[in-house]
Amino acid sequence: MVTAGLALSACGSDSLDGSGSSSSSGSSSSSSTSAAVDPQLAAGVPDKIKQAGKLVIGSDASYAPNEFLDTDGKTVVGMDVDIFTAVAQKMGLKAEFQNAGFDTIILGVKSGKFDIGVSSFTINDERKKQVNMVSYFNAGTQWAVKKGNPKKVDPDNACGLNIGVQKGTVQIDDLTARSKKCTDAGKPAIKQIVDADQSKVTASVVSGKSDAMLADSPVGLYAVQQTKGQLEALGEIYDAAPYGVVIPKDETDFAQSFAVALKALKEDGTYDKILDKWGNASGAIGDFQVNP
Repeated sequence: MVTAGLALSACGSDSLDGSGSSSSSGSSSSSSTSAAVDPQLAAGVPDKIKQAGKLVIGSDASYAPNEFLDTDGKTVVGMDVDIFTAVAQKMGLKAEFQNAGFDTIILGVKSGKFDIGVSSFTINDERKKQVNMVSYFNAGTQWAVKKGNPKKVDPDNACGLNIGVQKGTVQIDDLTARSKKCTDAGKPAIKQIVDADQSKVTASVVSGKSDAMLADSPVGLYAVQQTKGQLEALGEIYDAAPYGVVIPKDETDFAQSFAVALKALKEDGTYDKILDKWGNASGAIGDFQVNP
């Protein structure tokens, strides 16, 4: 009964570069987004990409509403998909999203497997040492529990509890720091229930295997919505930071083109329309920067 909802409540966001090997088959995106080609942006596309006529994008399609698999089980859809399909169109390119394990994407961009990576990556200094990142959305961390919070979970005192979290995300660091405070105070550690697929993290809370979970705010809130009242948000969003599209380190001019394209989409209303469509208007930004 919960499966249909949970299939859309996947999450995956902000890890470091990662070294996992859970990449999966690729697929093209399906999006009704349409943006006019900007000849200047099209001229600045690297030759290899221009000749291919497409922008190959690595994305972990388990992180609804940002990126997830459509009902056909193959096509990557979501908020990020719509945004970067429009960006690709501005550059005269077709967007091709390839589903991959979250913690393999930055490595894939660095190796040339993907032209860029779009998978709700929080911008941080570790990542900026390896790749260029262009900001496009603002998100924080949100906790969620079963409706009514039967385990009386307090994020500031979760010692000894089972907490669900996606592999490779910044929320792992968050939980690790919270757990250390517990053990330093002589209390039991937080047990992390880690899975590579956020939909399974969500399911673990619904089933009671996990007492709570934490994820990026758009993902956590969407998961609550998709479980149709079985989960509820706990506490306020915190540690808000921008998401960034991942672009090879030696392609700074191309990265700047993304900032220009995003600004154009903001000015013509496309950007805000997409966020509204996915219920994420609160995360909109107006200043798109390279390596902020």
